[in-house]
Amino acid sequence: MAPQPLLRSKLFWVGVLYFSEGFPLGIFYDIFPVWFRQQGVELRNIGIISLLGLAWTLKFLWAPAIDHYRCHRLWMAAVDILMGMVMLAFAITAGLPLWVWLAIAVFTLLSATNDIAIDGYTIELLDRNEMGLANGVRIGLYRVGMLAAGGILILSDYLAWSGAFICAAIVFGACAGFCLAAPREQVLVRRTGPTLADELRGIVLQPQALALVLLFVLGCVWLIDNATRRSLHQPNFWPIAWGIAGAVFGVLAIARRVALPPARPAAADAAQGPMFGALMELLRRPGIAPVLVFILIFKLADASMGFMVKPFWVDSGFTATEIGLVSVNLGLGLSIAGGLAGGWYTDRAGIYRALWVLGLFQAVSNLGYALAAAVIPAAATGSTLLIEHRVLLYSASALESFTGGLGTAAFLAFLMAIVSKQRAATEYALLSSVFALSRSFAGWASGFGAEEMGYSAYFLLTFFLAFPAYFFLPWVKAMLARTEPAPGS
Repeated sequence: MAPQPLLRSKLFWVGVLYFSEGFPLGIFYDIFPVWFRQQGVELRNIGIISLLGLAWTLKFLWAPAIDHYRCHRLWMAAVDILMGMVMLAFAITAGLPLWVWLAIAVFTLLSATNDIAIDGYTIELLDRNEMGLANGVRIGLYRVGMLAAGGILILSDYLAWSGAFICAAIVFGACAGFCLAAPREQVLVRRTGPTLADELRGIVLQPQALALVLLFVLGCVWLIDNATRRSLHQPNFWPIAWGIAGAVFGVLAIARRVALPPARPAAADAAQGPMFGALMELLRRPGIAPVLVFILIFKLADASMGFMVKPFWVDSGFTATEIGLVSVNLGLGLSIAGGLAGGWYTDRAGIYRALWVLGLFQAVSNLGYALAAAVIPAAATGSTLLIEHRVLLYSASALESFTGGLGTAAFLAFLMAIVSKQRAATEYALLSSVFALSRSFAGWASGFGAEEMGYSAYFLLTFFLAFPAYFFLPWVKAMLARTEPAPGS
């Protein structure tokens, strides 16, 4: 069979689009903090930048708009152009006027919107048996996009910040052009259903739907509080939040009984609504609760160890240069290779088999760090290290990076496979937010665990954290079977 022309290859477009998704994230995490610090901004104020990254956590709130209007390529191109304009505005800026903070907030909103459109477009573009390898390409080019942002950072030493931001704007312009040149979206039958007003009216008329929406809102508040730590300064924050939610539910329940006649009109189906419909539909699916738990904890072992790896390198005596070269740069290459290998295996063995097989490989890699921590003694940074200790930690790092890519490729293919193509952007954003919860919690808890238990014992514990997810595999298998496309469709 003759190879496909490059511009007709789905993998080519997946790579291009996920490069354009990774690039703005690299701008945010690699460039903005350095730019601010070189302008003399205090560290505590630089830390506030991270709060603006909430847009990536809360992107599911406006994902329904992307699904409703579709036109993913136009969304992607438009936000790339707008992010390029933000870069040009920074290029002509002297100093750091207050509007820069607002511009960064707009930048993160645009980037999160870009993520929604790209994820939705990609899920519609790919067939189920293509999702494994496509996610391997996705993992690799996403990180290349982040590395490209690091290249812009290097250019700032040669072209000054104005020149570096102009180069970033050129990259965004090129990304916009590629997005417009991508294959057209599939023609899907537009859902006919209630309007937003009908949906909200129907939610008020259905106590269970109303309670679910209020819990959803409280979950959003929790995500915001997790970043802002507002509840730490206001001890009554959560009692007040729960009280307000309970009061809203009570008032609407009383109003419903008083205002409606005995013969109540039929409430609009909440699962068909334009705003909360995807959430309602997801939660109605048989076996969705154990599947959501699986999504929450499948990468728990990986996430629980990840935040403590770099501190362990430091406490073992490795310099920042060595950590960056081996753990970051070499690790990046190995994780890309792992993603491609995991994607290849997923397409051939099937998503279900790949999940548990590659999940085992992912867990076993934690034992490499547990062994290294048991053998390598603590040392001052830059001290002389035995060659066998270097080889041991290099090997543990290589194994962890490669197997992490293996598991991620299978896991992302699973998330893509179980969402509805008509609501792909919204459902994928919701599911990926569930996954992000475990990463946030694991990062918070890992410091306590490593400090109390020591590195070796804690890394060993993270190995066993991989196995609770396996209890939920029967529901995962059933969900995959239910979402299997019909032959010929």
